[in-house]
Amino acid sequence: MKSPAGDTPSPQELIGQVPEFAGLARSATLLRPSAGAPGPHDSSVGGPFLWPSADPWPVCRAPRLVRRREKLSDRDRELWQEADRRTKERRQARGGGAYEVTEEDARTQERIMAGAGALDMVTWERIRTVSEPHDTPPPLIPVLQLFSRDVPGLPFPPGTDLLQLMWCPDDHAEPPGQPRYWGPDAGIMFRSSAAAGTDRILEPPRPDEAKDGYVPAPCVLDPLGAVDLPEEDELPEELAETALTWAEDHGADYARTLGCLPGWKAGGWPSWHLTDFVPLDCACGARMRLHLTLDSGGDPGLNVGRFGELRVFVCPSDITHPLRLNIQ
Repeated sequence: MKSPAGDTPSPQELIGQVPEFAGLARSATLLRPSAGAPGPHDSSVGGPFLWPSADPWPVCRAPRLVRRREKLSDRDRELWQEADRRTKERRQARGGGAYEVTEEDARTQERIMAGAGALDMVTWERIRTVSEPHDTPPPLIPVLQLFSRDVPGLPFPPGTDLLQLMWCPDDHAEPPGQPRYWGPDAGIMFRSSAAAGTDRILEPPRPDEAKDGYVPAPCVLDPLGAVDLPEEDELPEELAETALTWAEDHGADYARTLGCLPGWKAGGWPSWHLTDFVPLDCACGARMRLHLTLDSGGDPGLNVGRFGELRVFVCPSDITHPLRLNIQ
């Protein structure tokens, strides 16, 4: 039976008809950022932080990714062009189809590339991406501020009611504690808003350079509580089949409608729409849990991971354990 025209089936409907899903439901808060002028006492994206002037402003000390260009010798450029010409001639002789590179030409091109990731065939330069320290550690930029009053159910350490997420607006490859991660190096801080005092930093320092899409435009939030269910990959096989069938019968897709809701989100379940399920475990052995989802596009104007989502995972046993970052 399909939902009435224009209505989207809800997780609560599925749970009501299939009680086995009740134990898998997680509370989430959809943050719904929109362009605005938030103040330091507001939950916001890209807005001013409630930051005591006595606290030093954090800087990035992790190596960043930079692109280095290396000019090919005239002889290597000629060898590459000759191999390229032979490949095209073979394709033309066959009347089209796939390009085929001989083992000899492949070895020549591999030697010329010398491990570089790309070749600029206009300037004839190899382009290599390497990790290098900043000349001067740049200040981190404010990305997300959340007061606990706006995200009920989201865990906070005892004695705190304010979460602040900052990052270095540059790409990093596997920064400290973040294996298999490529993106802005981010961190969160919890504090007591009451202890922040009245002597505060109004204009935080800004880095001289920032990668496009890593500096959010100021946005106010319109938090909305929601029920979130896990993605198909995190469901038992029988329940996964039930979820997909139920959603189809009600005129919807399960993923991103009932499970792992999209957009800026606090809590809930993560989507694994670009990869298979990737379990993230804390050093203490606990399976980590999704804490925050930061989305690309919309009014904040971010672009992470080729217009994807940056997710922050925390330890459910102790939220002060080191966080894990993941981009989908």
